[in-house]
Amino acid sequence: MRVLKAGVVAVQGAVSEHIEALERAFKDSGKAGKAVTVRHRPDLDGVEALVLPGGESTTISKLLVKFGLFDEIVRRAGEGMPILGTCAGMVLLAKEGDADVARTGTKLLGLMDAAVDRNAFGRQRESFEAEITVNVKDKEFKQPLNAVFIRAPIIKRVWGKCKALASVDEGIILAEQGRLIAAAFHPELTADTRLHRRLLSKI
Repeated sequence: MRVLKAGVVAVQGAVSEHIEALERAFKDSGKAGKAVTVRHRPDLDGVEALVLPGGESTTISKLLVKFGLFDEIVRRAGEGMPILGTCAGMVLLAKEGDADVARTGTKLLGLMDAAVDRNAFGRQRESFEAEITVNVKDKEFKQPLNAVFIRAPIIKRVWGKCKALASVDEGIILAEQGRLIAAAFHPELTADTRLHRRLLSKI
């Protein structure tokens, strides 16, 4: 049996939680695999799926450039490597940012046909949980997904090949484009491995 290799970008953010979630996802899906941290360019060698975790998007972006990961992630995504971006990771996947992204000079990976609002929920709703319905033709998602939001962004609009999979009043909170998945929330903070399993299924 081939052993799959999934990585978590480990420059900032909820790294260990995503490693644990990927390990559970491998087990839940019956796939042989291992989860590794990705901090420098050589760490991407052999990685077949990647997670961009939450954190602070400007800081993560600068560190991706510093450690030689930015251009390599763009290249590998172009070759079809599946990527899951959560919270700040979702912001980085987008092609268009908001005024905060412009003000901070945050360099986006620009991989998804989506425009983001980085601090959509504001201070009044910095952290909350909600059950969301995921609109995909997949029996795995017949039941709602419990989503944890921490000062979350949203996607304001999508175009081209990007599809909205879940929304709240403020906007789109889950989107997919081919092998790319963007989530405004933190799936690694729950016991539910469905989004991580969806990522692995795209390898």
